Amino acid sequence: MNVENLRSLRIASRRLAERCPVMARAAAICGTPPWRCDEVGYPGLARTIVYQQLSGRAAATIWSRVKALLPVVSPSTVLGAGVEDLRGCGLSRGKVEHLRSIAEAVRSGDLNFDRVASAGDDEARAELTSVRGVGPWTADVYLMFSLRRPDVFPHGDLGLAEAYRVLAGLKDRPSPRELLEFAEIWRPARAVAAHLLWSSLNVSRAAVKGQAGD
Repeated sequence: MNVENLRSLRIASRRLAERCPVMARAAAICGTPPWRCDEVGYPGLARTIVYQQLSGRAAATIWSRVKALLPVVSPSTVLGAGVEDLRGCGLSRGKVEHLRSIAEAVRSGDLNFDRVASAGDDEARAELTSVRGVGPWTADVYLMFSLRRPDVFPHGDLGLAEAYRVLAGLKDRPSPRELLEFAEIWRPARAVAAHLLWSSLNVSRAAVKGQAGD
């Protein structure tokens, strides 16, 4: 399945909705949102690091500052930049350390993006998470949006858990393990399911904000 292709996305979304009421509710809220296509390699992974645990707007502002500082985001430019210059973009000290750690792993050959791209999902995730600063969520998001893997599911994401809670009518958010178990029914398109869950939550929150502003 080519998740970049809107027709393929619509087919996958329809199939998910046909066999899962939660997916049917998500699709009814957000339709078929286009897939986000991040760069492959270091720039794509760096973007994912920057966006961790931030609102989309705040992360986009910081990422735009990073790209203004470093017109080419690469291991060499990140390692060549001053730590305080990177911090001046709005990055936390921890994120600067992670960006530099990943850059050093690429330079040493410990992380090879061509090898990651040619590996299966589990092997690719293992190589990515072997690098300091790359956790399971970061690896899964890179596989989803840079490598366009259709069956990756970042089950530790709080937004996915909250979206599932709302759509399933649950009192409490499911645990990461419970969410992973629920996601079995969405194979082989769990990444599409995650995309629908995130998108439905964003649309619902935007609608609530709009009503509050009226």
